[in-house]
Amino acid sequence: MTTPTDHLAAARAFDAMDPLAPFRARFAGVDDGASDIVAYLDGNSLGRPTRASIERINRFLVDGWGGRLIRGWDEEWMELPFTIGDTLGEHVIGAAPGQTFVGDSTTVILYKLARAAVDAQTGRTEIVLDTDNFPTDRYVLDGIARERGLTLRWIETDTSAGVAPEQVAAVVGPQTALVVLSHVAYRSGYLADVPEITRIAHASGALVLWDLCHSAGSVPVELDDWGVDLAAGCTYKYLNGGPGSPAFGYVREGLLGTLTQPIQGWMGAADVFAMGPEYTPAPSIRRFISGTPPIVGMLAMQDTVAMIAECGMPAVRAKSVALTEFAIALADDLLGPFGVTVASPRQAARRGGHVTLNHPAMRQVTAALWERDVIPDYRDPNGLRIGLSPLSTSFEETYRGVAAVRDALAELT
Repeated sequence: MTTPTDHLAAARAFDAMDPLAPFRARFAGVDDGASDIVAYLDGNSLGRPTRASIERINRFLVDGWGGRLIRGWDEEWMELPFTIGDTLGEHVIGAAPGQTFVGDSTTVILYKLARAAVDAQTGRTEIVLDTDNFPTDRYVLDGIARERGLTLRWIETDTSAGVAPEQVAAVVGPQTALVVLSHVAYRSGYLADVPEITRIAHASGALVLWDLCHSAGSVPVELDDWGVDLAAGCTYKYLNGGPGSPAFGYVREGLLGTLTQPIQGWMGAADVFAMGPEYTPAPSIRRFISGTPPIVGMLAMQDTVAMIAECGMPAVRAKSVALTEFAIALADDLLGPFGVTVASPRQAARRGGHVTLNHPAMRQVTAALWERDVIPDYRDPNGLRIGLSPLSTSFEETYRGVAAVRDALAELT
């Protein structure tokens, strides 16, 4: 067994060789003496703010909102959901222009896209989803099924794994209207085979909606190349948009003229300022906008998307894999003696950007760690999640976090 000094030395050696290490200094509260945080291991729930975003938001309040006032809508803001959407599409999710928009919460966008999809699938009566998908996805689809008189077809999922293509193949058929799954499972970090599952769903005539909340900005995504129909994802995790920053939605170009979104608002109209007696949807991705876009909430994500454009998603993924491999090795060595098990795939090709560690005491461990400025998060059953954001997390920070888990377990067990 290696010693703590060996682990720390290894972490520092990895940091010295890390080509993305310079990006860490672009985040507020990192290695600047201004924060008491020992290890932030929750970047898969809420990313750190960037220094550039703090400057951007302050500048906007004074110059944009304060200086331009309502003129800002004509000058920039009306198109911001689509200009940011196109940039995010190009650099983060593999989408050509005109298919991605920013606005609303993930829940609302999931509802819009899923409801539009099932309404377009005349005569098909089933929605396929899995038992371990994120609660919002399950709740939204349950509501849509009741609204439209549809049946939910459930895939039973191991909470330490995820949905495999053969499981999807076993349940889809001529009655399947829509398949809704997560690219990365929120509990285990399991990385789904999007191209193969999408192919299987399409072979049955179904549409597919992918939840990218735990993959966008951490795992390479190629929606156009994979033939994906619809996707939604949040921006406050690996994209560092800030608490409650608006989500993004993707609609494949070939579907734009055929899908009708259910929340008709003035901003989605063909002529926004005609304000006529009847709603006519825009022919473009604008038709999926409903109300006034949350402009302030869109500002911060631009700086992380710019960093991803600078370094490229392959480099981000390589760092993510290295961090999670290191975290698993540390867990085996430091936490294994306490009975901790790794509840995430050990094969890197099937693992996203976080690692879940199981032990009956993990709820108490998480609470104890937060008191010590070590911040992971907890998910039932008995899972402590270590979310490692590639642009802002160092190997030394990862070591210090896992070592703190060991210390807490030693005190509590």
